[in-house]
Formats: sequence, C-alpha cells, structure tokens
Amino acid sequence: MFRTRLISGIFLVLFALLFIITGGYVLWSVTLVLSLIGLFELYRVFGFEKDRLLGGMGYLFVCLYYILVLFAPEKFDWMCFVLFTLLAYLSVMVFRYPKYTFVQIAESFVGVYYVGVMLSFLYRTRMMERGLYLVWLIFLSSWICDTFAYCVGKLIGKHKMTPVLSPKKSVEGAIGGIVGTMLLTFLYTTLFADPMGIDQKTILLLSLISAVGAFLSMIGDLTASAIKRQFAIKDYGKLIPGHGGVMDRFDSVIFTAPIIYYLIDMAQKV
Repeated sequence: MFRTRLISGIFLVLFALLFIITGGYVLWSVTLVLSLIGLFELYRVFGFEKDRLLGGMGYLFVCLYYILVLFAPEKFDWMCFVLFTLLAYLSVMVFRYPKYTFVQIAESFVGVYYVGVMLSFLYRTRMMERGLYLVWLIFLSSWICDTFAYCVGKLIGKHKMTPVLSPKKSVEGAIGGIVGTMLLTFLYTTLFADPMGIDQKTILLLSLISAVGAFLSMIGDLTASAIKRQFAIKDYGKLIPGHGGVMDRFDSVIFTAPIIYYLIDMAQKV
C-alpha cells in the first residue's frame, strides 16, 4: 500500500510540474477535467451523479464558469454568476416540485462552487503576474503542510485537534505543518527572489500568506473527511492508486487555492 501510494505520489508531482509550468490552455484543460471528475465523485456521494437534470446542471455550470474565466477574465462578474446559478437551481425546485428536495438542490449548487470554482483558482493563480512562481505556494500550503503535520504529529503529537472527526490529527502536528510551511516558503521565495523580482518584505509577506493557506488546508482536509463520515464512505473514488479519488487528493488544495489567490492579489494592490 505504501509503495503504491509513493509511486502515485511521485507521478502526481511530475504531472503537476509539467502542467503548471506549461500553464495556459493545458493547465486550464487539466483543471477543468479535475473539477468535473471531483464534482462527479461528490455527486456520487450525494446520489445523483447521473441525474440528467440536477447532475447535468452542475457539470454545465462548471464548464460555463471555466469558459468565462478563460475568455472573459477581466469582465467576469462573480456575483452575477452566483445569482444566476442560484436562481436556476431554485427554478428547478419550483418547476419540478416535488421531484427534488431543497437539500438535493443545495447539494448540487454547493458542489459547483466547492469543487469546480474553488479548484479553478489553481489555474487563476498560475495566470497571475509572477504566477509561475506564486502558484507553488498552493502546494506548499497543502501537500507540504500535510507532510510536515504528519511527521511532527507522529513524533510529538499528544493533544488531539478533532478527536471525533479525525483522532490521528494533533495540535502539535498542525502547528508543525504551519511552521514548516512558513519556513519552506521563506526558503523557496528567497531562492527565487531575483527572477520573481521581490524584496525581503515581500518574502516575509508570502511566508505569512502560506501560513494562512496551511491552516485552511487542514480545514479543507477535515471538511472532506466530515462529508465522508456523514455518508459512511472511505474514499471518494479510486482514480489515483493509494490516494483515492480527486476529492481525496485535492481536498486541501480546494481550500488553499482561493485564499492564496486572493491574499496575493490583495498584497499586490497594497
């Protein structure tokens, strides 16, 4: 099991390097496919992944969102899109009553944003100014944080962070993950300071941004775990050997990507 997980992890890193360095249409396409697969996995948990209307609307809105992000990023009205999708879902509940419950409508609506929209910020961060370098903060704050948290938790973890939801996660591990992410981000940004064109102040700021991302990555991981526990499943899928599905591997990235994007965007405007 460990060997399978390790090999899959190596391939994931290699693919991430290839697609993210390439960027552009390639990364856009890969992120869209991952979003659709992840949404399918989530809808399968909810029980309507093949529903032609409720499931189909989710896939359609995710595709529409990605098209708008690609072709009209400057004119994209986020709130307008939210209201449009919300009204569309509520209209389905009204005109197809009583086929769909409000809970099903809410699950389909939330899935569009929880998986499709939030994961898209991986692409959006890559396309920012200095995005080739800044996008790696997402992975430092998620996958690397998870590694640090696991190692520190194994060594000195005593106080349970969420004993009911995830008994193996400790407060010490969480702190280790955040601190480790900060230090590695500091080293990474210092190493690439010249090509990025940043000074010491920006390096410290980016390290703090990674720390916030690291904290939220743990929330993302626990959110995905909470959903799995509520629906009594072990993994969202079996696409990635040793890791599960897209939702199992990218659960922390889903939470980290948007916060990294917006914090960097805010920092650049200050």
